[in-house]
Amino acid sequence: MRRVVVTGLGMINAVGHDKESSFKAIIEGQCGIERITLFDASALSVQIAGEVKDFDPKTVMDPKEVKKADRFIQLGIKAAAEAIEDAGIDENVERESFGVSCASGIGGLPTIEKHSIILHDRGPRRLSPFFIPSALANMLGGFVSIDHNLKGPNLGSVTACAAGTHAISEAAKTILLGGAERMLVVGGEAAITGIGVGGFAAMKALSTRNDDPQHASRPFDAGRDGFVMGEGAGALVLEEYEAAKARGAKIYAELIGFGESGDANHITTPTMDGPLRAMKAAMKMAGNPKIDYVNAHGTSTPINDKNETAALKELFGGKENCPPVSSTKGQIGHCLGAAGSIEAVIALMAMRDGIMPPTINHETPDENCDLDYITEGAREAKLDVVMSNSFGFGGTNGVVIFKRV
Repeated sequence: MRRVVVTGLGMINAVGHDKESSFKAIIEGQCGIERITLFDASALSVQIAGEVKDFDPKTVMDPKEVKKADRFIQLGIKAAAEAIEDAGIDENVERESFGVSCASGIGGLPTIEKHSIILHDRGPRRLSPFFIPSALANMLGGFVSIDHNLKGPNLGSVTACAAGTHAISEAAKTILLGGAERMLVVGGEAAITGIGVGGFAAMKALSTRNDDPQHASRPFDAGRDGFVMGEGAGALVLEEYEAAKARGAKIYAELIGFGESGDANHITTPTMDGPLRAMKAAMKMAGNPKIDYVNAHGTSTPINDKNETAALKELFGGKENCPPVSSTKGQIGHCLGAAGSIEAVIALMAMRDGIMPPTINHETPDENCDLDYITEGAREAKLDVVMSNSFGFGGTNGVVIFKRV
């Protein structure tokens, strides 16, 4: 059976513009959540988010092309370019069997908001011909495929907060079935805009700690009151093992298991059963290995963190058998459709460096959240197998498991 390995990584988020600076900041427990500057949020009940600061899209795109791409695409282009370079992909790597699997939970929401206002205030003749192409969720894959001349399958996952993880499993399926030798996975999200923050705030899904943004996202803490929106992108190059070995590529890890499930319960309220079945499916595919670390979905919402804890205890046969768990959303916020790809990158870098990132802002224990969440700072450990979880609105769940090669 064909094997799938990871040979390149890239990410950009609220604490760094590349994978190394981001990971260092996450390990150090730095927090990128601050007052919103991307738009005037003064009228909203939520005024904080994890923004990517000082990002100039002209550094990754031709200045003439910038207006054709929403911010989520621009961030995705940055992460994808880093992953391609990290993997050592050059002109000698064949492109017709090299595809793209992109992800975004919402797509070009800032662009949609902007053009809705233009339509209302100025009429249809003032709409830009670039509006639709710049807003479509799958255009992230379109842009990066053109940038890197990738002519294999061009796929897109739009499954809310599980999209980034589903993009990994979709890419892996394509390679396993012989549809491609290599796939670039890239998830991007940039929904920090009035209608985005306002919409999630109307659902009471977000933290309202406007006066204390650095401590607003507090996964598994008894005082958690909702997630904090983040933005960014994560990218991974997946390759068929023999193809990667033949070109002498460095290998971060092998993707040994993935699992997917649906809650079939409620459009926004998660269950414990759905995530548990996704984890069980990933574990079964992986051969039930010993998991050394779990990068949890850990959103800092009351229900998710309780349910995810219960599912992990059920999966591993009790609290005492659970591996260390952490959520990095305290540092960078919840990057929605990009979360899964970013967090997979974080989990793989944790394996590479032998250090597990901390769960910051965990101050008050919750009797329903009683696992080892790595709350006292990053912890060194040899990691041979890591798991990353993502669960989304609509009851959609995704889990991936990586093993050191």
